[in-house]
Amino acid sequence: MTEQDNGPLLRPYMLTRGRTRPSGPEFDLLSVIRTAPSAHERTAGLAPEHLRILRICRTPSTVADLASELGLSLNVLRILLSDLRDKGLISVRPQATVARLPDERILREVIQAFKAL
Repeated sequence: MTEQDNGPLLRPYMLTRGRTRPSGPEFDLLSVIRTAPSAHERTAGLAPEHLRILRICRTPSTVADLASELGLSLNVLRILLSDLRDKGLISVRPQATVARLPDERILREVIQAFKAL
């Protein structure tokens, strides 16, 4: 096996500095990531992948879209995102949840009120 054969396995290990889990809460696939307003003033010491994430996330982007655009596995991306979150360079907004539908009883009362008008 040559060094070239190990490239795809070695690169994720190098990007994450051997870490296999992100710090803090897990990033959901549909979590929306946005670069913090002051992030570009504090980029010293960041890896090129971190800088690409910050550049892409100037406009909000989901974790799934980032993974696709960067060509990184979700696990590697989540670790890189946790680095940025720990430094306060990104904001993370959970996916929007579907509002709970009103109770059927309430809907019937509203219909009856309209009929009474």
